[in-house]
Amino acid sequence: MDSKEIRRDRSAAGAVPKPCRFRRIVVKVGSNVLTRRDGTLDEERMAQLVGQLARLHDAGVETILVSSGAVASGRGEVHVDRRLDDVSARQLYSAVGQVKLIRRYYELFRERGIVCGQVLTTKQDFETRRHYLNQRNSMHAMLAAGVVPIVNENDTVSVTELMFTDNDELSGLLSTMMDAEALVLLSNVDGIWNGDPSDPASEVIREIDPGAGDLSAFVRDGRSSFGRGGMLTKSRIARKVAAEGIEVMIANGRRDDILPDLLAEGSTTLCTRFVAARHPISGVKKWIAHSEGFAKGVIHVTQEAFEALVGPRAVSLLPVGVSRVEGSFEKDDIVRILAPDGRPIGAGKVACDSDSARRNAGRRGARPLVHYDYLYLDES
Repeated sequence: MDSKEIRRDRSAAGAVPKPCRFRRIVVKVGSNVLTRRDGTLDEERMAQLVGQLARLHDAGVETILVSSGAVASGRGEVHVDRRLDDVSARQLYSAVGQVKLIRRYYELFRERGIVCGQVLTTKQDFETRRHYLNQRNSMHAMLAAGVVPIVNENDTVSVTELMFTDNDELSGLLSTMMDAEALVLLSNVDGIWNGDPSDPASEVIREIDPGAGDLSAFVRDGRSSFGRGGMLTKSRIARKVAAEGIEVMIANGRRDDILPDLLAEGSTTLCTRFVAARHPISGVKKWIAHSEGFAKGVIHVTQEAFEALVGPRAVSLLPVGVSRVEGSFEKDDIVRILAPDGRPIGAGKVACDSDSARRNAGRRGARPLVHYDYLYLDES
């Protein structure tokens, strides 16, 4: 049966996709959605998820899937007699589990006449602008060919200091890199609650606007059974991505037809939706926003510079506004920018090396240390 016949059979069965309000989306599915309690893959849930993605694909929606589950899958396959440290265990389980995970995705998508492709990445692949653009171009080619990219961190070669916080962080970075219109974070909960979920009086917070206040009082810092992330990470990533002009939804991936329902015009499906900022930032600033973890140095600014940076006008960071320079960096490296009280306020690409930055600190009339075009300020 060829792909056209497969699509006709699916349409004849009544699986007509609801109109989606987005052209390109990133969907991140967590380990607790894809695995059972014993750590084995929940293949029935995988099949349902792929069926939903296939309906979106047939409707012309470009979808990038960020899938956890490799480590949990490998843990269910390999039994080691001796005790392994955390990094070695993750590398071993992911090496075995990623094969099983992508093979099953390949089979499920192929049954629906769709080609999928594997993308394994590490934090280092986003460190330089060149690597960032090379990766983006590769995934653009996949989407243009109708291929569904399935992305996961390459845990086999990653070590602790080079790991993403979790796949929530990776999905946020991919959303901005690929100019997605929406990011969907699928977990085993319905969203962020305004109280204890076990309390009948508690409700899911349905919508969070840009610039909303601190959410830490509502976010429980528990982590998933098989993953590294938790709701605190999800809310932090969601706020950052939404501030960059991308709508973010946290929803329950164990609900049937969650994706078509969630993404349809006029959807009222239960979730927490982070409203996208009206004025998205440039592609370069999006890269810088998610590159703070790669920063080579730290720039401390004066009170006057701080007030100018967070003011209503767009300004560059001048050497006269620098009080202290930390670390060793080269021209075009990423540096973190701290307020006078030590609070992080953003990041930027520097126009000189650290020695020059130290010599020029406090000087008037010197060229910008970080030009506005390469300066990202955290609105939160």
